[in-house]
Amino acid sequence: MVYLKAFQNHYNSVIALAPGVDARYIPYLNASLGILSVYLVYRIIFPPARPNGQVINAQQQAKQKSQPLVYTKFTPTTLQPFNGVIEERVLMAVKGKVYDVSAGKTFYGPGGPYSNFAGRDASRGLAKGSFDEDMLTPIDMRIDTLEDLNEEEIQALNDWEQHFAGKYLRCGELVEEL
Repeated sequence: MVYLKAFQNHYNSVIALAPGVDARYIPYLNASLGILSVYLVYRIIFPPARPNGQVINAQQQAKQKSQPLVYTKFTPTTLQPFNGVIEERVLMAVKGKVYDVSAGKTFYGPGGPYSNFAGRDASRGLAKGSFDEDMLTPIDMRIDTLEDLNEEEIQALNDWEQHFAGKYLRCGELVEEL
């Protein structure tokens, strides 16, 4: 009992510096801060996993950031390896512009909902709102001119182009095979 009284006296003297704070709540505040500290240390030691199960760690992030991007002219054949499987980076083309969508790898990388667009020209599929494989021009054919799109599809494609231009780094352009 003497210990409890000394404890209360100690907190009352500390709280005297901060008027309006009730000393009875200090142990709860300390416990809350302790729990928060433990959680933060846990998250630093065990980083969260990506939806596809890969753990994000500082070494992987540093490696991705250390690889410089050089503006490049890609052909459909040279763009194809950048699908997140063959090459770690994920690139895709929209209206002849190539974007590095690696930051959205959970969407465009392997297993993502738009993964069939990775390393390819996604223009027709985005314009038509279709993620089917048959919307993609085969690699060995000429680049799709998109001449048969109607006004609504052209507007949808323009909206997608603005989305990619605002969110991802443009790293090249898509050109015909020589």
